[in-house]
Amino acid sequence: MAPISKECDFLVIGGGSGGLACARRASGQWGAKTIAVESNRLGGTCVNVGCVPKKVTWNAAAIAETLHEAAAYGFNIKETSPFDFTTFKHKRDDYIKRLNGIYERNLEKDHVEYLHGRAHLLSKNEVEVVLDSGSKETIRAKKILLATGGHPNIPNTPGAELGITSDGFFDLETLPKRVALVGAGYIAVEMAGMFHHLGSETHLFIRHETFLRTFDPMIQETIIKEYERQGIHIHRNSSQSRIVKKDDGWMTMHYTDKASPDGSTLDIDCLLWAIGRNPEVEDLGLDKAGVHQNAKGQIIADDYQNTNVDNIYSLGDVCGKIELTPVAIAAGRQLANRLFGGPQHRTAKLDYTNIPSVVFAHPEVGSIGLTEQEARDKFGDGNIKVYKTDFTAMYYAMMPAEAKPPTAYKLVCAGEEEKVVGLHILGSGSAEMLQGFGVAVKMGARKRDFDSCVAIHPTSAEELVTMK
Repeated sequence: MAPISKECDFLVIGGGSGGLACARRASGQWGAKTIAVESNRLGGTCVNVGCVPKKVTWNAAAIAETLHEAAAYGFNIKETSPFDFTTFKHKRDDYIKRLNGIYERNLEKDHVEYLHGRAHLLSKNEVEVVLDSGSKETIRAKKILLATGGHPNIPNTPGAELGITSDGFFDLETLPKRVALVGAGYIAVEMAGMFHHLGSETHLFIRHETFLRTFDPMIQETIIKEYERQGIHIHRNSSQSRIVKKDDGWMTMHYTDKASPDGSTLDIDCLLWAIGRNPEVEDLGLDKAGVHQNAKGQIIADDYQNTNVDNIYSLGDVCGKIELTPVAIAAGRQLANRLFGGPQHRTAKLDYTNIPSVVFAHPEVGSIGLTEQEARDKFGDGNIKVYKTDFTAMYYAMMPAEAKPPTAYKLVCAGEEEKVVGLHILGSGSAEMLQGFGVAVKMGARKRDFDSCVAIHPTSAEELVTMK
């Protein structure tokens, strides 16, 4: 065993937003001697190859939409050159680099020692860190947090290595002419919308009839119809047999789908796999500390973020609970409070129920609580009442009928009190709208509480407080 290089109260392995939030709270607010270790860039998936650069790209795609829509309002806008994807990409990179610097300065401000290297558990209290220089440090910690996140999957398909994942999306220097995305989750759906509105011919391959299948059927059915109306090519019931590189740098995808059950091909210059993520646990040394994992390799942690080892905790995507950055941040802060905040915080934990989530599709999707079917399964059909509406948002009133995106809302209410147990919205502005309505659902609002709120007119959101 190597000699101990450092000792601390709290060692955080993983530099994602959740781990860093926990480290900063533990050290900056509660005074625990804290060390954070990260092998990649600070901020983890969200800041570097996730939420933040994705939203910046979504903004660009939304601007492209607006430019096309402007004609309906009488604007005569002519583009003198195509969208400069390369310049945009480099500006986005610079923005992310600034955020990395902010994260590092925040750690320093909160007196968190930061090591850039790869950490490996040696025991329940000791960790070896291989630094960038190749030198090693052995750290003894009273408590250890595992917040290493996850990484995208690549299938075992011949030629799969020719494709990229969501990480590689942000390395693209030029906009593909024809792109194939494989996946049915929010990453695939979001990136398909971005590619399409920025100018790529976009093909989305899904294994079943719809995508976003964990969302309410109203969302699934409405968004897939809208994507097809916009011109995105949806390949239902699809599978890929192989991908072959061509001499001209393009690729040929061999696939089957609903329309071509006997097989077909598609020439593409970009292939993006968005088929899920695996926990980042390789060479972490979980076996040496006795930390248990589930069948998917995720670290098993309870609602208090406890693993089966007394002084080892885990949160975020590596646990697979709810893989959203704000969830990891909230869980991290609560864990720091519980571990170091004194007796008044001894029961602190994140409430994992009624967490709002948004898909930055075109149009946006927002959801909190139970789907209609989940509510019926939980409370019984006779105890559920559903209110729903679909309409054209006023913004699109000036546009021709064939160019009007949908707006659709649903409230799922339970019991005689008609408590709102599910809220599902699709349409322009849904992301911002859901944050406020999410508070209402979290507080246990009933349908009559929604009804008692005076509508703000004219808005789309007013429909949620005027449903009959």
